Amino acid sequence: MSGGRESAAPESAPSSPALSALQQRLQQLHEGGVAAGGCVSALRSYESLGRIDSVVGTLIRARGVSAAIGEICELWSLGEEGAPLLAEVQGFEGDSLVLTPMGDTRGLRPAMAVRALGRSHQVQVGEHLLGRVLDGLGRPLDGWAQPGQAPWNPVFAEPPPALGRAPISGLLETGVRAVDAFLTCGQGQRVGIFAPAGCGKSTLLGMLARQARADVCVLALIGERGREVREFMQDCLGPEGLARSVLVVATSDRPALERARAALVATTIAEHFRDQGRSVLLLLDSVTRHARALREIGLAAGEPPTRRGFPPSVFSSLPRLFERAGIAGRGAITAFYTVLEESSDGDDPISEEVRSLLDGHIVLSRKLATQAHFPAIDVLASVSRVAHRVSTGEHMELQRKARVLMARYRELEMLISMGEYKAGQSAESDQAVAAEPALRAFLRQSEHVRCALDRTLVELQAACGA
Repeated sequence: MSGGRESAAPESAPSSPALSALQQRLQQLHEGGVAAGGCVSALRSYESLGRIDSVVGTLIRARGVSAAIGEICELWSLGEEGAPLLAEVQGFEGDSLVLTPMGDTRGLRPAMAVRALGRSHQVQVGEHLLGRVLDGLGRPLDGWAQPGQAPWNPVFAEPPPALGRAPISGLLETGVRAVDAFLTCGQGQRVGIFAPAGCGKSTLLGMLARQARADVCVLALIGERGREVREFMQDCLGPEGLARSVLVVATSDRPALERARAALVATTIAEHFRDQGRSVLLLLDSVTRHARALREIGLAAGEPPTRRGFPPSVFSSLPRLFERAGIAGRGAITAFYTVLEESSDGDDPISEEVRSLLDGHIVLSRKLATQAHFPAIDVLASVSRVAHRVSTGEHMELQRKARVLMARYRELEMLISMGEYKAGQSAESDQAVAAEPALRAFLRQSEHVRCALDRTLVELQAACGA
């Protein structure tokens, strides 16, 4: 079953009454300008019509339709009204297309019609998105209608060319003392936040979203529990943070393709504001759940499992995602990506891969979290690879001194807890022990308190005893 490009009376159009009725229905939708599922800018004229051949798990095979990898297809029930199920072409075997659904597959039946739209996944961008909540495919979740004239951008885009990127030179003030003092970030930097579950990743993201000196904030919540979305909006983000933010949400119950696509949708929206010359803060929680969704799609499509069951396509997708952030033209995307560390023995391939690709990492400590030390940032285990480019010499010297004191105290911690430490044997050790309470208090910060960089440096100097 296949058809040619539509004309006034296509010779290759299906001749059965059911298929003819379906073709008329599709033409009506096209003439009415309906956007299928809200993720394709406009329906293109009918090009080919096929049928479902098989459905196994989350994998759909279709015959009789011609489409390229990455193209969106509609799945229709003959003779029935209602919105079609959207699916994306992941590959092909012979004359069969391999599709991944963008929604629930319940209700699919053999021989359902398949229509290629001739477009890849797109998302509508513009000022109307500020303060909005979208699903993982870019469709509204807050009940507001989409404007008809806003532009549509493809979610797959090339990163800025390497030689066209300006060096990172501008500082991004986050308002978080531990970050600004020890892990100073630059505009256009990409940073990973690594932590086990329950160490305050979402709370730290909320602090960054509210307090960082950026024009626009784009957040992607991937694989979260449904109840946590509104809690994050109310408790972590707040009305002030939401007003300048765009929230993209794909909860854990959504199809794998939607969970995987949420990161690309958020990045596409961030790129739109960057191209306008704005400073954009991109927060993605979490890369781990994004990678798990990619793994589910890849394994269903027949890819071989490699490291910890992840297929090769996952490790080629991550750098393409990360490289889209950064400086381009007059604007910059500063990105923070959270990573859920599954183990502390270095046997987590996603964690190790992300560390190697980003410009710095912030490590959250379970030990600090159990001591009610928030944000639970392990400063000595964290690093910013651009701090020296955006900080003054005095700032770098001050943080170096503080790190030396903290590292020395960590060496003495066991002796102190056992009562074996004796003052007076080393001036450096005595100074580290004396400064420890002040440095610990400096690194603690309420999630609703913002600290300017100038004040942060003054307080750090005082904590070091300088």
